This record gives sequence, structure tokens and C-alpha cells, in this order.
Amino acid sequence: MSIKLSIIIPVYNRPQEVQELLESFKKQIYAQPYEIVIVEDGSTKSSEEVCKAFKDLNITYLFKDNSGPGASRNYGMQRAQGNYFIILDSDCVLPENYLKLVSDSLNHEYIDFFGGPDAAHEDFTSLQKSINYAMTSLFSTGGIRGRKEGKSKFEPRSFNMGISKEAFEASGGFGKIHPGEDPDLSIRLWGLGFDSKLIPEAFVYHKRRISWSKFYVQVKKFGTVRPILTSWHPQTAKLTYWFPTFFTLGLIVAFILAMLEIYLPVLLVLGYLILIALDSTLKNKSLSIGLLSVWAVLVQFVGYGFAFLESKIKIILLKKDPLKEYPHLFFK
Repeated sequence: MSIKLSIIIPVYNRPQEVQELLESFKKQIYAQPYEIVIVEDGSTKSSEEVCKAFKDLNITYLFKDNSGPGASRNYGMQRAQGNYFIILDSDCVLPENYLKLVSDSLNHEYIDFFGGPDAAHEDFTSLQKSINYAMTSLFSTGGIRGRKEGKSKFEPRSFNMGISKEAFEASGGFGKIHPGEDPDLSIRLWGLGFDSKLIPEAFVYHKRRISWSKFYVQVKKFGTVRPILTSWHPQTAKLTYWFPTFFTLGLIVAFILAMLEIYLPVLLVLGYLILIALDSTLKNKSLSIGLLSVWAVLVQFVGYGFAFLESKIKIILLKKDPLKEYPHLFFK
């Protein structure tokens, strides 16, 4: 099968991000022709002039009413010319060998859909690096976003994933929930008989233009969404999804016991946080990033953990309607 790539990039009010991402496309060492589809999702800050400036790239610019990133990706794939789609977020930057690595992997071992990891570029801020650590580390998420052990039945994330035109058309693409549209799509694709894999070498630099407050809101949404996905796909329930909740409740209990002069639980928590600090310090070659990573992990676990527990009670135990309980998670 001859693979013809179309890169699908939804964007909302981020022309500067599009500029940086397109600059990284100019540096690609991939020799085959490919198409870039920019889908402007009802933005008031247009990226059209930015796209026009890159005359040496094959860019298709599309504008549509705002309907969310999932619907925008679908819109782009429906109009793309290729037979295999790579989906990227606008806040990503590509290493120069990204497209070649993806193409080589698909030609060597064709797969219906794939995912790749994210990484922090050396130019990223300390905040970006610490949040990247919390989102990708073996000691915080189990490394599920990019560990090599996850090659079989890997669940891609939509900031860096690929899907064949055949799989897209069979599944109907992304749903209206956000976040959570990418695991939902993966689960439905597996149910249809399509296979996935991780391409560990095909990482992107994920810039995550984010503050601590925005990060907290983001991880709360992740925690809220997971029980909704479990209610839709009961076969995907895992004990590991409870870990942030258990950790957060354990943290509270540890401090209560410490006030009663029972110190072992709080010492265990401190040992874990010291491990995070040391590991991040070594990986990032910075003590300040190591310390910030401790805070990032705490924000992640507390935000996700409490949101997960609340959603679990409402959606799974009380059988409430997700659309009515959490309308902000669904695009119309």
C-alpha cells in the first residue's frame, strides 16, 4: 500500500503556534509529498495569513464555525486528499525527522492507527518542563503516554496520532466529548477490529502554553471524563485509574495521623515526593525544575483524583446523565 500523508491540525485563536509548527515542517527531511490541512475552528484571530506565507508547503486552509477540536479534526479528514492522516495539536513542534520516522514505521509494520510520545524541548520554560514531567513520567502516570512497553494496544493521544482513512471512515472519527475524545475513538476502533501501536521514536515537542490554574482545570477534566468513558465502555475499567484518588485521600490521612504523632505514612509520602524531585532533577538537569515537578505531580493527582471520585459517584453509582451533569465537556 502506498501511503499518502495528510496532516490535520485544528486551531483556535493561535496564529503564533501555527507559525512555529509550520516552521518545523519546513525542516522535515521527509522526501515524499504530503498535505497539511489547517482547520480554523471559528477563531477570531485567524491563521490564514500565516498559512499563505508558507508558499513552499502544500497547505489547505479551512475555516468553519466553532464546534471543538474533535469535530474540527473530522472536518479536516473528510476533506483531506491523503489515505493516512496524522493529527497534531497546534501547540506542537516537530523534530526534523518526525515524518520520516512515522513513514518508515508504517512501511515496515503497517497499522490502522498509532500514537507517539511528547517531550519537552530544551527551550521550554521551567513550568512547561515540570508539567511535561508530571504528564509523562513513569513515577507519576506510569509513563503511559510514551513508554516502550505500551507498544501493543497503545491508546494514542490526539496531540500526536495517526489514523488510516479506512479506520476513520469506519468509526466516524472523534466524538463530541472533550477532553476524552481520543481514548473514546481508540476504544471504538479496537471494537471494530482495528489495531494500534506506539511509535516511540516519533515524539513531538508539546509546548502546553499553560499556567498552574489552567493545568489544574485540565487535569480535573481528565479525572471527570474517565468514569464517563468507563460508563460507555465498561470493558476498559482499570484499578490504576483510581491511583490519584487513593494518593490524594492517603495524603490527607497521612497528615491527620502525623498530627496524632503517627509519622510513618507521611514519611512514605515525603519519600515518594523526594523520588519525584530527584528523578526530574536528573532528567532535566535542574534542581528548580525538579522541585516544580513535585508541585506539578501534586496538582495533577489532587485535581484528577477528586474529580474522578466525584464523577465516579455521579455517573457510575448514581447513574446520572453525563451530558446534564457536565455539559461543559460536550460540544454541540
